[in-house]
Amino acid sequence: MVRAAERIRPFARRTPVLTAASLDALFGVRFFFKCENFQRVGAFKFRGASNAVWSLPEPEAARGVATHSSGNHGAALALAARLRGVPCTVVVPRNAPAVKRAAVAGYGAEVVPCEPTLEAREATLARVIGGSGQTVVHPYDDARVIAGQGTAALELVVEVPDLDVVLAPIGGGGLVAGTALAVREASPGARVVAVEPLGADDAYRSFRSGERLPSVAPNTIADGLLTSLGVRNFELVRRYVDDIVRVSEEAIVQAMRLVWERMKIVIEPSAAVPLAALVDGALETSDATAPPMAGKRIGILLSGGNVDLDALPW
Repeated sequence: MVRAAERIRPFARRTPVLTAASLDALFGVRFFFKCENFQRVGAFKFRGASNAVWSLPEPEAARGVATHSSGNHGAALALAARLRGVPCTVVVPRNAPAVKRAAVAGYGAEVVPCEPTLEAREATLARVIGGSGQTVVHPYDDARVIAGQGTAALELVVEVPDLDVVLAPIGGGGLVAGTALAVREASPGARVVAVEPLGADDAYRSFRSGERLPSVAPNTIADGLLTSLGVRNFELVRRYVDDIVRVSEEAIVQAMRLVWERMKIVIEPSAAVPLAALVDGALETSDATAPPMAGKRIGILLSGGNVDLDALPW
């Protein structure tokens, strides 16, 4: 994790940690928000993509990189590749938000559309890279990506070393796996809790059953969390994450609106998912043995701010 932080330091921003007294008063806790919505490409994904691209030996990097992505990872990989001066191809589902598709193309990647299923993503990616020799950088199931994503939590716990809980949204699991590794190393007294939409709860079901259970027809406003938990990610989540809780769509929208109104910053629905765990009380009800939240110091990873302004949920 420390090596990843050193590798990406020339490229990734050290994002601010913001507080919000009105939200503290509303929920009876102390919040510390790690604002990855201010990261390059507007999301934490730039950290993992940068670590992956800059980890490649020169001959491999020269052949380029490729991935499939609903938006943020694709934009992040496109920018990281452009900064290193190498080609990039991104397979993008047709239903990805327009703002995210535009960002991928704007950073110089070749964009290839596909149907909005994981099978279509993977098949299209395999077809388009063919014999090109491009290195596939998976959006989350990649050790280099996981290490890069974890640098956000590493910065958070170094800046705020006495947190009781760190909350992060979970989809494919790159951010949560990296967060768990970083927190266990740098702040082992803090609990790590992943938060997931009820309509895309494969990580929750997998965590509870002990068996990886991929999503079937996930449906949530948090479009960045539609993907199934990755294989590497599942193993790391099982070992290092304390709990996974689920939140309603109504709570996600309310949390997103609270951040916009109270903090005056733009976040996307996926980034609102951790705060939604406070909105609907999911943290208090998921585990009877967990300590009460009242008075706790809570770190929240605001994962991104790429919003389709023509399709706001209010």
